Amino acid sequence: MIGNDPALVNMYNTMIGDPTTGYRVKGYYSNKIITNNPQNLNYLGDMKALYHNMENSPDTSIDDVFCSLSHDHNDEIAQIMKFCDAHLIRFYYIPRMFGNYRLRLKPEMMGETLTYTNHLEPLSCTTNKLIKRLFDVTISIFCCICLIPIIPIIALIIKIQSPGPIFFKQERTGFEGKTFNCYKFRSMHVNKDADTAQATKDDPRKFAFGNFMRKTNIDELPQFWNVLKGDMSIVGPRPHMLHHTQIYSELIDKYMVRHFCKPGITGWAQVTGFRGETKELWQMEERVERDIWYIEHWTFMLDIKIIYKTIKSVIIPDKCAY
Repeated sequence: MIGNDPALVNMYNTMIGDPTTGYRVKGYYSNKIITNNPQNLNYLGDMKALYHNMENSPDTSIDDVFCSLSHDHNDEIAQIMKFCDAHLIRFYYIPRMFGNYRLRLKPEMMGETLTYTNHLEPLSCTTNKLIKRLFDVTISIFCCICLIPIIPIIALIIKIQSPGPIFFKQERTGFEGKTFNCYKFRSMHVNKDADTAQATKDDPRKFAFGNFMRKTNIDELPQFWNVLKGDMSIVGPRPHMLHHTQIYSELIDKYMVRHFCKPGITGWAQVTGFRGETKELWQMEERVERDIWYIEHWTFMLDIKIIYKTIKSVIIPDKCAY
């Protein structure tokens, strides 16, 4: 290993943590000792010692070199790479850490140029984007047609139990951070806290039929109109009210990354146990982590899996659904 960046310590721990990898780490070269250096990670010397050994007595038993030097040392890195090529040693460059923030860079071709990005989304591919959109349009048209005879019945029950509009319209944060109007069947009495307060288990703002709609996801059905318009997708990170976007974007690292994808009627976070009220910050952090995971691992079959799990939760209502 070459360098003193904490990223090397993470790599070392990964190697020795899994004996099946077969790695034996000889040690590291660096001008500075690694802070909190693992006991068995040996210090082999400074960079001068490395270059001396490369020129005079190269170690033929070395199979891999892991380098985490600053790009300010580009000449030295090039020299090390050249040495590795000449001696059949595999060279790996590990992105450095900035404080506790690790750059998880992924390769991406831009024409003939190789670039590295910290977020690589399958939906940035035009073909994948087209497949998802065609699926969204087909399903949303079917669902909107099916809703036509049901809307008067739902509207009548809402009007009987709670005076006010049938539909609830709220501004939410959408794709690329843009604001859009999200539609739902109104499930609460008209109140002044609708744009700031999350629904809770025994929320007095809910009326009886509204509570039933929320538990069975019926209140979300008008969002198929949002999907048809292109504001939303059937599957994606759930759109949050503007008030929560403002708060959590300041509290949670990478919170805004979830907006690299169109918001969805249902999402990976919701079908993996993170639906409903977020009483503590860690709950929202877990939800955001799952949203980002979905964006970076999207496949058409993953969407089908999430839809299946959502339909299952309608039949067997989620205990976290308020």
